[in-house]
Amino acid sequence: MNLEKTKKTPSPQFKWFFISILIGVFSGSASAFFLVALEWATQIREKNNWIIWLLPIGGLLIGLGYHYWGKSVVKGNNLLLEEYENPQKIIPIKMAPLILFGTLITHLFGGSAGREGTAVQMGGAIADQFTKLFQLDASERKTILILGISAGFASVFGTPLTGALFALEVVYFSKINFKSILLSFFVAYIAFFTVELWHVKHTHYNILFVPEISFMTLFWVIIVSVLFGLAAMLFSRSTHFWDHLFSKTIAFSPLRPFVGGCIIALAVYFIGTTKYIGLGIPMIVDAFSNPNTSYDFLLKILFTGFTLGAGFKGGEVTPLFFVGATLGSTLSLIVPLPIALLAGMGLVAVFSGATHTPIACTVMGMELFGIESGIFIGLACSIAYLSSGSVGIYNAQIVKGAKYHLYQKLKRKNTDFL
Repeated sequence: MNLEKTKKTPSPQFKWFFISILIGVFSGSASAFFLVALEWATQIREKNNWIIWLLPIGGLLIGLGYHYWGKSVVKGNNLLLEEYENPQKIIPIKMAPLILFGTLITHLFGGSAGREGTAVQMGGAIADQFTKLFQLDASERKTILILGISAGFASVFGTPLTGALFALEVVYFSKINFKSILLSFFVAYIAFFTVELWHVKHTHYNILFVPEISFMTLFWVIIVSVLFGLAAMLFSRSTHFWDHLFSKTIAFSPLRPFVGGCIIALAVYFIGTTKYIGLGIPMIVDAFSNPNTSYDFLLKILFTGFTLGAGFKGGEVTPLFFVGATLGSTLSLIVPLPIALLAGMGLVAVFSGATHTPIACTVMGMELFGIESGIFIGLACSIAYLSSGSVGIYNAQIVKGAKYHLYQKLKRKNTDFL
């Protein structure tokens, strides 16, 4: 009798194999739809610049949507991290459509935001529905959330290795079991190939020349990497500042993106350019071959922090790419390193500093630009990570490891000095 029951009971390995395929396919398909819809929204906005005057109305719609239907999911990526650290409730599936349409409205009418937050939240919400379906316990639910983050990130950027590592690193490596690590990579590739099957393309960047390693090249890499870390710190603190200011000054949350939309529309009108709104991918691509002006990265920080702080939806990673690439491009005017290498290092290093994920960002650099630049990319990501301060873009992220110990020592020294 026991033998018969054993035969009929699916093995744990098969169960997780099946769950991973489901999460990868559903999350990958959601990301594919999102990327196509996002491109459509971007094209409409770029062909009709007047549409930015509707940004306040779009912001009001987003605000009302979250106020009446989305209070339980308004924390976004931070909710995923909180549920991983301290599992309480299954993430409502409504997180997926709310963040999807909120992000599309933000981009359609001219807000400055990214896309990874949308894909990660869709992936996390989709994945967590299997917690109840398969009656998973708290420990297994942690694995589910990692799979959702991995699938969302890998599918939206076309970087499966990075997606898997980002999901593991952003929740802090030491608390993760071996099963979660293997499944994170598996689901990332399932999601990645799902997007490929839908024939959705990703943006490509090139570093055509990588100099030889020497004392002087390493010296300049260290200098610029510290600057990338400081840019990441400024980005993170700017986003939190605007969020706190809007929350403090405008009590009724739907009015925050309405007011913010009015200010952004006026700002774009007076500066006379739309290059700092939306994803900014044309500016990122151009940064690899043409030096940017010194204030491009600062204005992107300002526009993105203000947009997200006001309550518009989207992610932070592509704007971080913009900030890093344009800063690196600007530095090429005074730093004797190839412009494409500086832009590429900046692209991933600022991301590393703002998310506390140097390993994932190093791998992303090699996935995007090739392994030839790996040493420069790895150094840039590590140094930017260490020099970006203890505050990142995710409030709920647990910061441990080398950075944690470094800033704890600095904090103790400052206390002793005082």
